[in-house]
Amino acid sequence: MKSYDTIIIGGGIAGLQAAIQLGRYSTIRTLVVDSGNGRSTLCRNYHNLLGFPDGISGEELRQRGQETASGLGIEFFWGRAVNASNQGGEFQITVEGGEVYQAPTLLLATGVTDRFPELPGLVPCLGSSIYICPDCDGYEVQNRLTVVLGAGKAGADMAVVLSDRTERLIYINHEMMEVPAILLDKLRSKGIRYIEAAAAEVVCPSEGQLSGIRLENGELVEAERGFIAFGGNHVHSGLAEQLGVELIHNRHVVTDARTKMTNIENVWVAGDLGAHSEQAAVAMGEGLLSAIWIHKALVKIKQKSAVSL
Repeated sequence: MKSYDTIIIGGGIAGLQAAIQLGRYSTIRTLVVDSGNGRSTLCRNYHNLLGFPDGISGEELRQRGQETASGLGIEFFWGRAVNASNQGGEFQITVEGGEVYQAPTLLLATGVTDRFPELPGLVPCLGSSIYICPDCDGYEVQNRLTVVLGAGKAGADMAVVLSDRTERLIYINHEMMEVPAILLDKLRSKGIRYIEAAAAEVVCPSEGQLSGIRLENGELVEAERGFIAFGGNHVHSGLAEQLGVELIHNRHVVTDARTKMTNIENVWVAGDLGAHSEQAAVAMGEGLLSAIWIHKALVKIKQKSAVSL
């Protein structure tokens, strides 16, 4: 069993920012466990980050973060963490393959996986002309012909939110789930076209640029921009639950506002696993805050150990 000062589960935006900060303390042995398939791997272009007026992809952000962290001595395990336990103040993390790592402090940055159908053309458009978060990218659909591809109430709610950005809206209820009558009335009152039909493909004649959604009946629904809203996103809180971390009704985690520590001492949470606005810039900030307080905790742990000797 190999020991570290801290282990970070999740090498996305939050985990990498934490790793970089911890690496800059120079004396903290840090391991990042990353499965390589987080939410940020799908985003072709973050448009709302300081310093990137033309945007930057999640993959490039991750690559830059990995290079910076590695240069600071951070170690990486490329694979999935499958079990977490607390053994008398030492957190033991079992990874796929059976190897076990341990550390007195732990940061969970395991994030969220968005639920959406496997439609041809969809993934290449994500972050370029099809978006997920209206706070992040509502600006991108301003006064543009926009289609919301979703399911039931989740998609209808998204269409209503976006109606403040554009009057040219279409909602395709791909899964044909029920939409409450009061919400259907709201769609009609806002002039949002409602289509209850399954999509067959996302049409992108040039890389990443949406031109429409082709339905299974052959109809092409033209659009310049799109949003997806299917609901039921998977929150990766399994490891947190194993450790006794308190989860709220939607399986996210509430942390201390100042330190980002959970209800379990020396377990922190940063990024989309937490209960907050799910944005890359927020994830960076939480990763940084967590790392600062992890460092403070490690100083106390080492001081206590020195006194006991």
